[in-house]
This record gives sequence, C-alpha cells and structure tokens, in this order.
Amino acid sequence: MADDALSQILNILKLRGAIYFHTHFSPPWGVQVPAFRNVARFHMAMRGECWLKVEGVEEPVHLSTGDLIVIPHGAAHVLSDERDREAIMVDDVVHRAGYTGQGALTYGGDQDGGVCKLFCGHFEFEEGVMHPLLNDLPRYIHIPNTQTMNAYWLESVMRFVSAEVMSDAAGAEAIVHRLTEIIFIQVIRAFVEKNGDQAGTLAALLNPKFSRCLARVHQAPESNWTVETMAAEAGMSRTVFAEKFTALIGMTPLSYVTHWRMQLARRDLLESDLPLIDIAEQVGYASEAAFNRAFKRHFEMTPGEMRRVRH
Repeated sequence: MADDALSQILNILKLRGAIYFHTHFSPPWGVQVPAFRNVARFHMAMRGECWLKVEGVEEPVHLSTGDLIVIPHGAAHVLSDERDREAIMVDDVVHRAGYTGQGALTYGGDQDGGVCKLFCGHFEFEEGVMHPLLNDLPRYIHIPNTQTMNAYWLESVMRFVSAEVMSDAAGAEAIVHRLTEIIFIQVIRAFVEKNGDQAGTLAALLNPKFSRCLARVHQAPESNWTVETMAAEAGMSRTVFAEKFTALIGMTPLSYVTHWRMQLARRDLLESDLPLIDIAEQVGYASEAAFNRAFKRHFEMTPGEMRRVRH
C-alpha cells in the first residue's frame, strides 16, 4: 500500500485527518466557517439536509442525507438550513451552545422542520510542502448520496469514525486519523471517476501506467532519470508519455523529478541532522554545490538557510 504513488505523496504531504464534532442543528440556523490554510475541510450529512455556500463560488450546494462535501483549499463557507439564512461564526455557535467537546454540537431554534446531523472535520497538510496534487484540487468536491450510498463504504466509515469519536476509548484518536485519511483517498477516487483526465494530477495518480512510473521515481529519486527511462517504467513511447505527463501534471517529467527531489530534501533538512552531502546524494546530486544550486532555484533559499528555519 505504501508503495503506490498516491500513498507516497500523502506521506510527504503529511496528511492527517481531524474531527471537529457531529451536529444536531434545528431550524433556523446558519453557521459561518472561516478560511484556514493547509486544510481541506469536510462535512457529511448523516441525516437531514442543508445548504453550503463556498466563498468565491456563486451557487450554493444543497446537501442531502448521505452527501459528502470537501473544501480542499480551506476556503471560508456558510452552512445553513435555508439558502440565504443569516449565519454566525462557528466559534460563537460553540460558545452559545455550551459545547464541551462531548456529544453532539446542538444549536438552532425550535421551528418545526428536520434536524440536520452533520459530521465535520478536516484533512490537514504540512505547511510549506508543495505538490501538483494540491494545486489540482477544485474549490469543492461534492459527492452525492447516490455515490456514497451505492458504494456504502463512505457511510460505513463515517459511522465507524463517529462511534470512535464518541467512545473516547484507548487508541480512538489514532483510529480516527487513519479512517479520515481513507475518506480523503476515496474522495479523490470518486472525483477522478467523475472527471477523468480533467482531474489532472489526480487522474495521473490513479492511472496504472503513470502511477507505476511515479511510484518508481518516488522510491528511487537518486536514479539518473530521463524521459526515456520514465516512459519505459510506464510502458509507453517517449513522445506519448512526455505529452500526456505534461498535460496531466502540468510540468515536464524531468521537472517533476526535480520537484520530488526537492520535497524530500526539504523534509530531511528539517527533520534530520544528516550532512548536506548525504542529503544531496540521497536525492540524486553528486556534489553539494549542484544540490545547493538546484535547491536555491526551487525554494529561493539555500539548504543551510532552510535547515535554520527549524531552530
């Protein structure tokens, strides 16, 4: 599992799932969620329905029981029982509700109407890490209940996560983190299935030929990669491979190799005390000088300057 390209990328991005709460909202209600960097927020309608409006997107999205929505770039958004309901900030909602972190976040009025039960959380990525995967995620990904219910995996996982959150048993936090990571991967799969090659990098990661090539590059960044050797890994001609790779991922094959090497080098600089020459050799540079030049072009700072950032 850890050898596939998508898993390798999620490891370098340090994907980590977190759960905020599950809700019990009754009409009238409206909740405003502020923008936040390096997170992809998600909401699943476990019961009932609501509207969600993402900042910068003209039309709101209607969520019904079983629907899941992911907001990949952490944009501000509003959840409400009606399209134009006035909303208050989520921190104020938590305060007014007297929410302590236990049980459901209960809020709203006493009007007749359906209660909306949402499951809310986020997927977090390490700040400073870059990858085309993140750039290709849209403003939001809406997976309707026809997909979640027919496949039944998502509702089952969500219910299991909800049970773990409420149990407060030993190991619950670790289980929740792992399960939310599974949700993120399944969301990507559903998005690619719907959008095909227009999903860009995401489509490449789930394409057997490109995924196999990327996995090999990720596993052996020190190798002397060329377009020819990468195409051979994919089982494609050089020309077709180069054109398709660039169209999907938005950079040439060799630019991607450099990008991946730099992300690995950044990680090692920040998380280890390895000498610069060792890091250089591990990511495919025969000399420290060549490594320094490539690193500075990519990050606009030297490896030494990057290492000092952690102190």
